[in-house]
Amino acid sequence: CLKNLWLNVNCQTWALLTAEHVKGSVNLSVEEGKDTMLHVSDQVQFSDVNSITRYLARVAPALGLYGSNMMEQTEVDHWLEFSARRLCAQSDLSSAMGDLDKALALRTFLVGHSVDVAMLHIKPDQFTYTSDHFPAILRMGEKLLQEGKAYIDDTPPDVMKQEREQRVESRNRNNSVEKNMQMWEEMKKGTEFGQTCCMRAKIDMNSNNGCLRDPTLFRCKNAPHPRTGSTYKVYPTYDFACPIVDSVEGVTHALRTTEYHDRDEQFYWVIDALGLRKPYIWEYARLNLNNTVLSKRKLTWFVDQGYVDGWDDPRFPTVRGVLRRGMTVEGLKQFIAAQGGSRSVVNMEWDKIWAFNKKVIDPIAPRYTALLSSQVIPVCISEAKEEMKEVAKHPKNADVGMKPVWYGPKVFIEGADAETFTEGETVTFINWGNIIITKIHRDASGAITSLDGRLNLENTDYKKTTKITWLTESSRAPFVPTVCVNYQHLITKPVLGKDDDFKAYINKNSKIEEKMLGDPCLKDLKKGDLIQLQRRGFYICDQPYEPISPHSCKESPCVLLYIPDGHTKEMPTAGSKDKSKSQTAAKPVSTKLDHLFVLLITLFSNVEENDRSIHIIQVKAESVPLSKAKQAPVSSPAPAAPGDSSALFSSIAAQGDLVRQLKTDKAPKEQVDAAVKQLLALKSEFKQQTGQEYKPGMAPPPSAPAPKSSAPTPAAGSPSPASTGCPFTRVSEQGEVVRRLKAEKAPKEQVDKAVKTLLELKGQYKALTGEEYKPVTTPGTSGNTGGEDKSRKERENKSEKQGGGGGARKQQKGGEKPQQGQDSGAGGAGDGQGPKKQTRLGLEAKKEENLADWYSQVITKAEMIEYYDVSGCYVLRPWSYAIWDAIKEFFDREIKKLGVENCYFPMFVSQAALEKEKTHIADFAPEVAWVTRSGKTELAEPVAVRPTSETVMYPAYAKWVQSHRDLPIKLNQWCNVVRWEFKHPQPFLRTREFLWQEGHTAFATKEEAVEEVLQILDLYARVYEELMAIPVVKGRKTEKEKFAGGDYTTTVEAYISASGRAIQGATSHHLGQNFSKMFEIVLEDPERPGEKQLAYQNSWGITTRTIGVLTMVHGDNMGLVLPPRVACLQVIIIPCGITATLPEAEKELLLAQCSKYLSKLEKADIRVKADLRDNYSPGWKFNHWELKGVPIRLEVGPKDLKRGQFVAVRRDTGEKLTVPEADAEKKILNLLEEIQNNLFKRASDDLHKHMVVADTMEQFQKDLDQGRIVQIPFCGGIECEDWIKKTTAKGGTVCRKKSNRTVLHTRFGTRLKTLQAGQMCVSGKEPAQFYTLFGRSY
Repeated sequence: CLKNLWLNVNCQTWALLTAEHVKGSVNLSVEEGKDTMLHVSDQVQFSDVNSITRYLARVAPALGLYGSNMMEQTEVDHWLEFSARRLCAQSDLSSAMGDLDKALALRTFLVGHSVDVAMLHIKPDQFTYTSDHFPAILRMGEKLLQEGKAYIDDTPPDVMKQEREQRVESRNRNNSVEKNMQMWEEMKKGTEFGQTCCMRAKIDMNSNNGCLRDPTLFRCKNAPHPRTGSTYKVYPTYDFACPIVDSVEGVTHALRTTEYHDRDEQFYWVIDALGLRKPYIWEYARLNLNNTVLSKRKLTWFVDQGYVDGWDDPRFPTVRGVLRRGMTVEGLKQFIAAQGGSRSVVNMEWDKIWAFNKKVIDPIAPRYTALLSSQVIPVCISEAKEEMKEVAKHPKNADVGMKPVWYGPKVFIEGADAETFTEGETVTFINWGNIIITKIHRDASGAITSLDGRLNLENTDYKKTTKITWLTESSRAPFVPTVCVNYQHLITKPVLGKDDDFKAYINKNSKIEEKMLGDPCLKDLKKGDLIQLQRRGFYICDQPYEPISPHSCKESPCVLLYIPDGHTKEMPTAGSKDKSKSQTAAKPVSTKLDHLFVLLITLFSNVEENDRSIHIIQVKAESVPLSKAKQAPVSSPAPAAPGDSSALFSSIAAQGDLVRQLKTDKAPKEQVDAAVKQLLALKSEFKQQTGQEYKPGMAPPPSAPAPKSSAPTPAAGSPSPASTGCPFTRVSEQGEVVRRLKAEKAPKEQVDKAVKTLLELKGQYKALTGEEYKPVTTPGTSGNTGGEDKSRKERENKSEKQGGGGGARKQQKGGEKPQQGQDSGAGGAGDGQGPKKQTRLGLEAKKEENLADWYSQVITKAEMIEYYDVSGCYVLRPWSYAIWDAIKEFFDREIKKLGVENCYFPMFVSQAALEKEKTHIADFAPEVAWVTRSGKTELAEPVAVRPTSETVMYPAYAKWVQSHRDLPIKLNQWCNVVRWEFKHPQPFLRTREFLWQEGHTAFATKEEAVEEVLQILDLYARVYEELMAIPVVKGRKTEKEKFAGGDYTTTVEAYISASGRAIQGATSHHLGQNFSKMFEIVLEDPERPGEKQLAYQNSWGITTRTIGVLTMVHGDNMGLVLPPRVACLQVIIIPCGITATLPEAEKELLLAQCSKYLSKLEKADIRVKADLRDNYSPGWKFNHWELKGVPIRLEVGPKDLKRGQFVAVRRDTGEKLTVPEADAEKKILNLLEEIQNNLFKRASDDLHKHMVVADTMEQFQKDLDQGRIVQIPFCGGIECEDWIKKTTAKGGTVCRKKSNRTVLHTRFGTRLKTLQAGQMCVSGKEPAQFYTLFGRSY
């Protein structure tokens, strides 16, 4: 139809331009008129310029004036409106362009909302603005004023803030309605006075919710609005406008983040005050992303300061920003659906979002190539012809299409790839095939300048070749200049705290650009296309390539933005992954071998032939764990000189190391078998020469005499190894001598001499090699010296988990028999196979010879613990937990008699609470474990896992205690604690997590608190002595060793004669008023009304360390020995004599009798079990339950059945007793009591035998070295105590002490000797104050 357009002379130019543009497609006539108007029909007419241009654009869609999609249409609408309201108001072009520049830079939020919604492919049914409702909102505000529900206030903002905090009413709160309306008119006019006023709701100034303390509803602002211009001078606050708009527009569920939770009451107050329909508020938490800011104010600052390109900068957490960076709408939707709604505020890494996006773009992104232009290297392939072939754009999705690939005699690759090549190597050129590198050309500096290659396309084996990207130089398909842009985080700190200034953490180098040579196909990319550059990652085209412009005479490169894919590691861009990895691993090997071969060459002229073969073997053995290479096993060691069994001993040790390393690396079976075969051959030769089997732990045989030796010759009779041989071997052998002497408990002088020789040899080794001596696996180690290396520990833990303890390992299918030397000792050399018939079900270490290995085997083979994959943490199995249960039951019952109640406090401690008492926490600080992340997200504030609970519990005590009537508080909790110790962990004795009980009490008087300290200490002594049959010494710690922050500490100490060490069993601390002062636990003084006093406090605890002490004190070489009162099972019933020839009827009678004994003993409250398993022999069961420490074994055989009796076997003595059936209950109960008493007596005799008195330092040192605990005269000074510890230090351990103060000796044990008048401290520096027990400790 014909459309008539009348234009006045002042018409905006764009209406005329639009008409001119569409006149070829639309029947349109243009005439000059009085008013601007588009006449379509009598019913359809437009007078607004923007409406005219929109209509003309829509009726000619083919011209694309109104955009091709909803997002572009939204942008057009914005700029039309912006032009009409902002640009037309300017009087000159300069001002108009200034406004336009600002708008282009800022992309205001008003525009951003509509554009973002359109970009997310969301088509709203209705798009409204709050400003559409301004007239109604103003009327409602006036209604509140007239009803006295609001008032006008001219209080200055800073004063108003202070008044609201202090809950003070404004002086204008009670103004009359007339005065409020008068001031309101001033606000609406925007007068100078009106601009100082605001409208406030009259709610509740005394409310605990600060949002209800008369919030502001309107402010006066004399500035134009983006949509309403200068129509209004007063604008509603969000808190007032939001409930009104939600209600008026029919919103049923208002979605609000939890940060508005405190404003919900205010929201509903407005609804109720105005009588509006009430929407339902649905809360959800917002998602905080790390390394960025989400505040609009802060984002605006970045734009204003020019740190970013605008609101669509790819570094911004805006919809437009992430979409420009390559996020797809589908990827965003999938992430949101997976994340779900939550009320928990979460800090999250960006990786998770991008990982979802990758799943969307990976199947559809075509593959192209780009090379770093500054590092390209030409490759000449003379026989290649210049040609073009089509290949798939996507290797797994043919629907993506095909692309042309050009081939030719000259191609380019990246220099980083070229550096990895060697001449003759076959390299796979992606989308071409295999090419052999025939020549590498280098310049004078050694840098590669070019490569020559030869086609090998018939070879289609690509499995073990390096894969690289490449581009062909061709005039028919020139490279496309490309710029790859990689963005880093804007903020360097993952999570900004409340007090952090984000400006201090700005990453000013967050944009990285690389100039590339691009695939010729990149010239066809359009803005927004998603691609993958092979071996670089995913990219989005931000700016398409444009050829040379006739105006600028320059071409515009293709700009690609890197799309993160959720991986934390960068994608490799040079060489293949496998090759890079192997090269990285090879570097330290080369360095290590260089040192070793320098040593070999240095010594070669001075060392005998025998020693040369030894050292070569050591070098090869050491190279295996360094390289982890799956190479062929070391060939036969160089033959040792005839009769030189020492060299052969070292060869076996080295070959054993190699076998173990190959197994650890999971080398091919053939390789392992070959190494094992060689090991067996060496052992056979060793037996022929020495006449004895090679065994780990045996002393090295002496070497044949050598005429030449550079090493010093030991004195005659000293236990040193042969003086000839390479330094590595000499150190290794001398180490064996030292360990053997210690195991045999040789005289101290002899051990010291051997240690001195060992240190000299290590010094020689370091002088020659420049490195400390580090054994691969020390030959012949027979015991754990306490310094076992990490690899040994990992092997032991692994074997314990697989084989059930003590290093026993299940025999692997198709592999070698279990290696005793490897698994049961501390780094035994060789494979160390024991006697062929050994089952290894029992203990392989003896308590008196190797306490560490014995302990490790007992706790695992007795099924007390299971190793765990977090170092220092262990699984307590039911057999050991039953002991803890018995302790809990006894102690819980006793403390309840004292009025103690059980409770539970959280295990997490805030950083502020933990650091409140710095003196107390100082001792724990290095061991505190901190939780800093949730998933991959950094916590805003780290929280600690409790090392102890004073700082957790005492803030609550401060709330609960107001008067002396609130005291005493006596609370106890059974829980776990974590102390991240870095010393070598030992199950039960020193672990990173352990179970304990901790009591915390508060009293009004000191006398009450002091009395309880000793009551609890007595209970701990009863736990050890009455339950576990372990004698303890009660005492008071010195000032230096008391609990940090306490007044004094009392303790019970047990003694382990097998190691000659004491161990702290439990502690009871008097804290005085130190903690109550810190945590303000105060009460009114009952004797002085009106005055405050601090509470007196105690804390006390016992841990699962008790189980380890019990094991070491009572255990023997057959396994665990359990006192009956804590044993999980007190009696085990085992039927005997069941053979194949035993008639079935007799068998049934025998089993029935066992069940009868079981029933009778259970009725007598005896913990008993019958082992009726028919797949184990009685002998196996005997050993099994002996190892587990069951106090009594009850045997019943066919003869016993006929005679009406059974045999009872005591675990503590091995004594067998025949008991008539009628006396079963009585006799077993008596036996259990006898066993309990016997174990306590035996341990008590042992303690008293090792507790001595020494009055001189010389005697004191001697007694300590013999594993005794010594009572010495002591002055109590901290400096003197430090001097004693330093003087008596041995092997890195120091003395532990416990004071028997004279005034408390009746409670703190028996004094062995009375302090004489004028007696001096053992140091000889000060007068003695009391006798104190010193001893080495755990």
